Formats: sequence, structure tokens, C-alpha cells
Amino acid sequence: MQEVGVILLSALLVAAGLNLFLIPHQLLSGGVTGVASIIGYITGWNISYVFFVLNIPLIIWGWKSVGRRYIVLSCISVIGTTWFMELIPVIQITKDPILAAVFGGIISAAGIGFSLRAGGSTGGFDILGSIVTRTRDVPMGNILFLMNGAVILALGFFQSWDLALYSMLSTFVKGKVVDMIHVGHIKVTCFIITKHKDQMLCQLRKLHHGITCIHSEGGYSEQENYTLMTVTTRYELASVRKTVLQTDPQAFMNVVQSTEIVGRFARPKP
Repeated sequence: MQEVGVILLSALLVAAGLNLFLIPHQLLSGGVTGVASIIGYITGWNISYVFFVLNIPLIIWGWKSVGRRYIVLSCISVIGTTWFMELIPVIQITKDPILAAVFGGIISAAGIGFSLRAGGSTGGFDILGSIVTRTRDVPMGNILFLMNGAVILALGFFQSWDLALYSMLSTFVKGKVVDMIHVGHIKVTCFIITKHKDQMLCQLRKLHHGITCIHSEGGYSEQENYTLMTVTTRYELASVRKTVLQTDPQAFMNVVQSTEIVGRFARPKP
């Protein structure tokens, strides 16, 4: 239920970013939402309904490629976003398109990031981005920025290049904020020094990442201990920290960010 609550809050943020900042200035947030917006701007159709219809084939693809739990949460997000877009009136909060682009991007990105942290997505290109990040160590924000760029170029051809550039600014801001919140692609190496090797190994194995065990000795105390090294993601780091402290409150853990991982790495399952 907590995850569903986060997903619905994310949907509210995405809808608010659209109806209060981007749509009043005919800007785009990119992705399927951007495609729906372009169609709505040109034809006058209801953008929320177009958004819902365009997400259906992507959800079907994601069901086969990503995982049922992820797609169920994404479905809740798409339905929630559609609903909130109907509830929230389209109001021009600011007359400055630059402010609208920046704050619309930030609010929408917060919704996307929290949805991804909860294990779902806001639908659309987020599903495509999640498929890629589950197979390659590529930041989600970079993927969204590249895919959204094509959509925003279409706005320049069909509407106005000024609007397209403002939308590009919004998409850039959104990509950076998403990467600040969704940190599943960032790898860290944990060095854990403990005297309780067997108990610690038993608990850490439940996290499904490889562990290297090194027999070591304290430089000052000259007491024997063990150094366990494991590579995990920033998203899973809280679970590792909790496991270490619960198993051995006297353990010492040093965490460093890994710039590159070569070889096998067990990625979190959807």
C-alpha cells in the first residue's frame, strides 16, 4: 500500500507539472506525454486521454520485458496521471516561459524519480528507459533526455522553435533531477571489517551480490578480523548498511563510489 501511495503522489506531481506550468505555455515534458501534448495542441483533443491511449502498447511491451510488478505500478501511475490531469485545471501560474519550463521540469521529474524509486514508472518512455538501465549501466536521465529530444524537435517543426528550446530546457532540468532521485545505476563498493565473518556472510548473501572475503589484521590492535568487499547500487545501499549494523554493531564499513564495473554484476530485479 505504501508503494501505491508513492505512485499516486508521483502521478499528482506529473499532472501538476503539466497542467500548471507546461501545457499553459504549450511546452513539452518530452516522451509519450510530449507526443500527446503535440497531438492535443494541433488537434484540440484532450491531452490526458491521448496520453492514456498512447501508453497502452508500451505497457504491453513492458509486461513482457520488464516484469509484472513494475508494470502494475506503472499502470496505476498512468491511470492516476490521467485522472489528476482531469482534476487539476490548466492554469498559467507564471507568465515567464523560462520559469514555467524550469519548474515544470522539476515537479514532473520529482514525480518520475519517486515513481522509479517505488519500483514503477510514470509510463511512456520511462518504461523504455527502465528496460535499457536493467541491461546497461546508463543513467536514466540521459536516456530520457535523448529520447525526448526527438519529440521536442517535432514541436519545433510543427509549432515554434522558441517553444522547442524552452521545452529542451525543461527536459534537461528533468533529466538531472531524475538522476538525483533515481540512483539505481550508480554503483558503490562497500568494505566491511568485522570479526563475525560467518554471520555477516550469511546475511549479506541475501542481498544477491557477490562478496569477496579477505583475512586481515588491525594495524594498531594487531587483532585478526575479516574484510568483506561487495559492490551494490546506491539504491540498495540502505539495505546493506542496515544488515551490517544489525549483524555486527561493532563493524566498520567504508563506502566508495565505483566509476566502472567490469564483469558480472547482479542487478536488482524489477
